[in-house]
Amino acid sequence: MNEHPQPEVADALFNQSLEKGLAVLRAFDARRRTMTLADVAEATAITKSSAQRMIYTLEMLGYVKKHPTTRRYQLTPKVMEIGYNYLEADTLVDVANPFLAELANTTGETTNMTEPYESQMVYVARFVGHQFIPIHMPIGSRIPMYCTGSGRAYLSTLAAAEARTVLQSSQLTARTPHTRTDIDELMALLATAREKGYACNNEELFLGDMTIAAPIISNQGVAVAAVHVVTPTSRWTLAEAEKKIGPLVLECARSISNSIRTLT
Repeated sequence: MNEHPQPEVADALFNQSLEKGLAVLRAFDARRRTMTLADVAEATAITKSSAQRMIYTLEMLGYVKKHPTTRRYQLTPKVMEIGYNYLEADTLVDVANPFLAELANTTGETTNMTEPYESQMVYVARFVGHQFIPIHMPIGSRIPMYCTGSGRAYLSTLAAAEARTVLQSSQLTARTPHTRTDIDELMALLATAREKGYACNNEELFLGDMTIAAPIISNQGVAVAAVHVVTPTSRWTLAEAEKKIGPLVLECARSISNSIRTLT
């Protein structure tokens, strides 16, 4: 008798060709803006013949194109259709946008909303304030949870054991001289964020960049996103940002949370 039927059923349904096709799309990034077939095979750890089939299919569907001179492949704007469809279907973004816009207008600083994915936060909404910021984080950008305000705001809502597990599974790299990478120290920061209702990042991801963030809670009492305001060190000290921006971020996050709780 088969003692593990569920994994076998799951494996029978799993489409490896689709997995390879998605892996090819994901292989293109800032380091690999264009690739040859050999590059694609190496980047995705598939055979060159498989890479050729995947690239050909994606080219026929309009997701990649080949440069007529260099014969190298690159993504087309059609790829963005998939991500845009997610944003269109995400009710949270629609609900949050007016509150985020108001927060950006009130503070004059750039306001963002991110959603959790594994050990990262993904940008799903962004309102640029009239004040200059040196770092551009477009929609779809991913940032680690452990060293960002929004990530810590989200982690602060989890049970301590669950938050520690996420931190232990993360690659705790020192992004700047200020990055905290000790798990016990990070857990203490999460405890502080839990008490205050918001979390901070003080130049731990990018130099000159600070953020104040608060979690957005669903009607099930689970954090589903975080809102954060960028407060550059050129204009703010952390103490000033916490005093003036902290309450506004908290109010924004609570307003969004209250609004999504009324949704069915």
